Amino acid sequence: MCETAFLQCIQPACRATFALNAPIYECSKCRALLDVAYDWNRLTPPSTLQAFEKRWATRSNPIDFSGVWRFRDLLPFAKDADLVTIGEGQTILQTPDTAAMSLPLRPGNLHLQYEGMNPSGSFKDNGMTAAFTMARMLGKQRVGCASTGNTSASLAMYASLTRLPNGQPMRGVVFVGAGKIAFGKLSQALDYGALTLQIDGDFDACMARVREAADRIGLYLMNSVNPFRLEGQKTIMYRILEGLRWQVPDWIVVPGGNLGNTSAFGKAWIELKQLGLVSRIPRLAVINAAGANTLYELYTRRGVRWNNGNWDCDTVCNHYDEMTKQGRKASTIATAIEIARPVNLSKALRALDAMNGVVCEVTDDEILEEKALVGRHGFGCEPASAASVAGLRQLLANGTIDRDARVVCILTGHALKDPDATVKYHTGIDTKGVTVSPGASNPTGRHANLPIRVADNIDEICRAIESSS
Repeated sequence: MCETAFLQCIQPACRATFALNAPIYECSKCRALLDVAYDWNRLTPPSTLQAFEKRWATRSNPIDFSGVWRFRDLLPFAKDADLVTIGEGQTILQTPDTAAMSLPLRPGNLHLQYEGMNPSGSFKDNGMTAAFTMARMLGKQRVGCASTGNTSASLAMYASLTRLPNGQPMRGVVFVGAGKIAFGKLSQALDYGALTLQIDGDFDACMARVREAADRIGLYLMNSVNPFRLEGQKTIMYRILEGLRWQVPDWIVVPGGNLGNTSAFGKAWIELKQLGLVSRIPRLAVINAAGANTLYELYTRRGVRWNNGNWDCDTVCNHYDEMTKQGRKASTIATAIEIARPVNLSKALRALDAMNGVVCEVTDDEILEEKALVGRHGFGCEPASAASVAGLRQLLANGTIDRDARVVCILTGHALKDPDATVKYHTGIDTKGVTVSPGASNPTGRHANLPIRVADNIDEICRAIESSS
C-alpha cells in the first residue's frame, strides 16, 4: 500500500487517521465520514496544472488515456500498476448558445460538462475506477451498492471487467428499490451480470441494507460513502479546468442527490488551493429536486452550516424524524437524485462552506423543460442532469448569479438512462407497459416534439415535411 496516503476523519476536532487498507467508511472514534488524505510533504505534486498536458502525447498508455488517471498525481493513493481503468473520463465541456437557451448570460459564458460520454453513460465511472482500484488492492471479491440506477450500472460494468491479482473475477451485487429505478439503468445492471436484489423499499432502505451486508459478510461498499469514490469524482473539476485552459470558472452548478459530487468537488478545490495550483475557488450551487429536497430544507430553510465541523446534528435528526412520522419519501422524475437521506451530508456542508455555496430546489416540470432544451443543443441528458440548468435559470432570475459570470453546469448522465421520461414528455404517453402510438397523445411540454403519423404515401410524407418547415 502507498505509505504517503491514508484515511482521515473529516471532523476538525478529531482528525483521527487510519491505514489506507482499512476497509472502513467512517471514523471508529467519532463516527464521522473519512477522507483519503495525503502527506504532500513526502510527495511531488505538479507545480502547475499545465503539466498534465504532456499526457495527451502518451494516450496510448491506458492510464494516460483515462480522464481520471491522467490526473493521478492529485489522487496518488495507488501505484500505476494497480490502477483499474476502462477508458473513463472521455468527457467534453460544451459551450451552447445562451441566447438560444433564453438564458441571460453573456455569450460564451455558459459551459455544460457532459458526463454522459463515460462508458456506462454517467459520471459514476469517475468514482468507480478509483473505488475498484482500491477493492482490487484489498483483494475484495464481492462489491456492492445501493442504487437508484447509475451507481448499479457503473458497478456492474466495472465488476464484469475487473480481475483480482490472482485472476479471480469480481462479483457485483446491487440493491435497488422495487419500482424505483429507470429501466435504462436497470437493463445495464442485468446485462453486465450483477446480482440484482430488488428490495421492498426506497433508496434509503437499500442503503441501510447494503451497509448491514457490508458489516456481516464483508461486502465491499461502493456507494459514495466510500471515500475512494469521491477521489475519482474530483477529476471532473480537473477536466473542467482543462477545458477552460486552466482558468477558474465563477460558478459550478450541480444536481444534488446523495451529495457525492458536491463533496468531491469541494475537496478538489480545497486541495488545489492548498497546493497553490489555483488562486481562487469558484462558488457552488447545488440543485435539489423539489420532491427530494433534503439539502435545500436543511441548508437554505433551516440554516444548517458546516461551522468548522460543529454542524447542527439535532436539526438534521429532527428533520429526518419528521419525514419518518409523516411517511414522506423522496419522489421525483429525476430518479438519480431521488434520495431523502444523503449519506454525504456532512461533506457537502464542508464543500458549501469552502465554495461559498447556495442550494435551491426546482420542480419536475422545470427539470423536464430544461432537459428538452439541452437536448435541442445535441447533448441529451437524463432528468437529474437538467436540474443543474433549471437551477441556473432560477439563480439568474433572482440575481444570485450575475449575467457576466462564467458558469459550468454538470450534466451527470446520458439521455438513454431514462428514455421513458423523454418519450412521455414529447408524446404525453407513459411508455411503461404501454405501446407508444404517436399522434394519439397530448404533450404539455413547451419544447415537446410530437411524432407525426403519416400514411405510407410519398405525397403525404412530402406534404408533412414541407408543412413543418
